[in-house]
Parts: sequence; structure tokens; C-alpha cells
Amino acid sequence: MQEHNSQLRRFAACTVAAVAVAAGSCVTGAVAADAAPVSAFYTPPARLPAQPGSVVKSEPMPIFATLPGGGGQWPVAAQRVMYTSRTQDDAPVAVSGTYIEPTRPWQSGGPRPTVVIAPGTVGQGTQCAPSIAFSTGFVVSTDPLSMSPNQEAIAAAAWSSMGARVLVTDYIGLGTPGIHTYVNRVEEAHAVLDGARAANRLGGVPDSAPLVLWGYSQGGGATAAAAELQPGYAPDLNLKGTWAGAPPADLAKVLGQVDGTLISGVIGFAINGFVARNPQLRTALDAAATPQGRAVLDGLAAECIGDVIVKQRFMRTSALTVDHRSMLDHLNAIPEAVQVLNEQRIGTLRPSSPVLITSGRNDDTVPYGQARRLASDWCAKGATVTFRTNDLPPILPGATLPNHFGPELIDGYGTNNAIGYLVDRLDGKPVSGCTID
Repeated sequence: MQEHNSQLRRFAACTVAAVAVAAGSCVTGAVAADAAPVSAFYTPPARLPAQPGSVVKSEPMPIFATLPGGGGQWPVAAQRVMYTSRTQDDAPVAVSGTYIEPTRPWQSGGPRPTVVIAPGTVGQGTQCAPSIAFSTGFVVSTDPLSMSPNQEAIAAAAWSSMGARVLVTDYIGLGTPGIHTYVNRVEEAHAVLDGARAANRLGGVPDSAPLVLWGYSQGGGATAAAAELQPGYAPDLNLKGTWAGAPPADLAKVLGQVDGTLISGVIGFAINGFVARNPQLRTALDAAATPQGRAVLDGLAAECIGDVIVKQRFMRTSALTVDHRSMLDHLNAIPEAVQVLNEQRIGTLRPSSPVLITSGRNDDTVPYGQARRLASDWCAKGATVTFRTNDLPPILPGATLPNHFGPELIDGYGTNNAIGYLVDRLDGKPVSGCTID
């Protein structure tokens, strides 16, 4: 078993390396596709199927998600898909995503699994949907100028090359109409779990098919929330295991740490999402922000993460407020906002399936302490949790890329080995109790 998993890890690592090189070549050497306006595919019908996880429509799309000559097709014949989910208020909503049916046998034991990938932060504009960038790897919209990379190509390639069926969700409000409710615990969890149902429909398999969830950063929060909501929201799914890498489990802690970093504009994504679902917050937040600050927040609702790095890098939210206090300070002074932040806290319910949590001790974006606290909270409820620490030393603190995204590659495919952990769960290798390293 150990040798078998070592071979799988080596295979996945080679896939990751090749796709990373290919993706880099495509980004620097090709003309990026224009994603504005978003195509008609992303417009849902007037009436949606009532059943969450129903496939509304799909269309073919070629993507480069396996190695050429590696036993599968090149490019992969994937599908852009729209499926149904539910908002935090239980209203039906359309969600888009990318579905990849494998072209090679499953490379490990047991039946072929379904893998749902929850993306890291891509932005809040509709043009930022991962499914729009999946074919080319990098999309540039020209009116207004906006940049959106496909950050999940590596994960999709690794799992697809191993023979899993893969769905990458766009979340609610990316691609499809309406605002993306960034880091909304319930809505991200619903999009992930209903994405699994939709993938099973597309793959022609029942919901008893083995399922694992994969996510880092925003995606780690989404998969963590999905893991703890699955027993109540989607007990029909056969969830075998979850990777929650660098999960933003306590948003108050995250918003405080990310302020002033390379991607501090994501605070605007969160605030915009909070106000969209809790309009009672708008008056107080409007009063706190300067006219320029309000314009920045409104503008962020149409931006991708690449735009944030260009336009709002190292921004301090104290520059957006009339009294020069941070936006977090203002949220903490509004009782309704404190309630919203508390409602987003992950760790209040017990997952019924094993979870691997990883976090960088020196992560300058998603704090290590609150991720470790999530593991402790779940352990206290009797969940099966493995927490692994990434000890990458601090490199250019506040620059995000080395200290936050560096651990993603190490934890996902290297020494902390999320792929190996999930393959063990799919192979039926037992794990129990809590391990916090």
C-alpha cells in the first residue's frame, strides 16, 4: 500500500510539474482570450429545477488537464456545466463550473471517485469564474481591463491524470448573475456539495460513488464548511475525505491579517458579499467609508484577483474610512456585522468523515492559529482530523505569494501530501481520532 501510494504521488508530482510549466508557457507566450462579455451560457433559465445538484445545461470545452501521451486524450474533452444549488436562505440558484470526465482507468483501489475542487480566491466579477479561464489558462477582459488566471489547472490535472472524475465549481455569483458571496460559509459549502451531485449525474454514477473534496485558501474554507455541513445538507453523498488547506475558518482573524498585504483588496470582496446577503449593514458601512473608499469597494465587486494585485496591492483599509480605523474595526463596532462574522465561523459542527487540515506556520494571509483552532474545535466534537503544519520560513512577509501560496504546492503535492491522504481514504485505509502536528 505504501509503495503503491508512493507511485501515485510521484505520478501526480510529474503531472503537476509538467502542467505548471505548460501553464506558464501559455500565459507568457499566447494571446489571452477575451472574456467580456460573459457568454450566454452563464445566463440561467427563468425557472430552475427544484432539486439541488440538478444539471441545468452543459457544453463541450477543451482543456489541457492531462499529460500528452500519458494514457489519456490531449486536450481533454471537458464540459462547462450549470447546476442548481441553494443560497444561505434556501433559495434556488444557478452555479457554473467545469466537469472533466477521465479518459484513463482509475489508478488506485476501489471504484473511480468523484473529486470536487473548490478554487482559491479568483475575484468577485462575473468574468473571474474559473470555468471561463479553464480552456486557455489565462483570460484578459478588455472593457474594463481585467485579468483572471486558472489557478486550479494543477489540481485538476493531477486528479484527472489519476483517472478521477473532476468538477471545479465556480461558486455562487461567478460567471452566473448576482454578486459572488465571497467566503460565505453556507453558500460555498452548498456549491461544493451540489457540485458533487452534478458531477455524479454527468458521470452517470449514483451518489454512493466515493467522493473527496480538495481546496486551499478560499477553497480550503469552502471544503471545510462542506465537510461539516455534509451530514445535514447532503447525507446522500459518500464523502470519504477532505483536504482543507489554509482554511479561513475565523474571518475576523483573517480580515485582520490580510489587511495591508499584496491581496488586501479581498477584504472588499468579503464586505460586498456580507452586504449583499445582509443589506441592514449598508447604512453603517456607508457612513464609515469615505466617498473614495466607497468607490473602491464598489469597484472591487467587478474585479479579479489579478486586478487587486495591480490596483490595490498592499492597501490598508484605514485609508478607506473617515476616521482612519480599519474596516475590521468598524465591523467589530456594528452588532449586526459581528453576528454575520460569527455565522461564518467554521468549526461549530462535526464532520462525519475524515479531514486533513494543513496550514503554514508563517502564512501571512490566512493565519495559522485560527486554522489550528479549527482542528481543535473539531477534535473536541469527536471528529477524525489530521492537522499538519508547514514550517516554510517567512519570505517577504506580506507578499502573499511565497508564504501563502508556497505551502499550497508543498501541502498539496509534497511533504504534507494531501493527495496521498485522500487516496488512502479512497483505498479504505483506516484513520481515526485526532493528530495535531
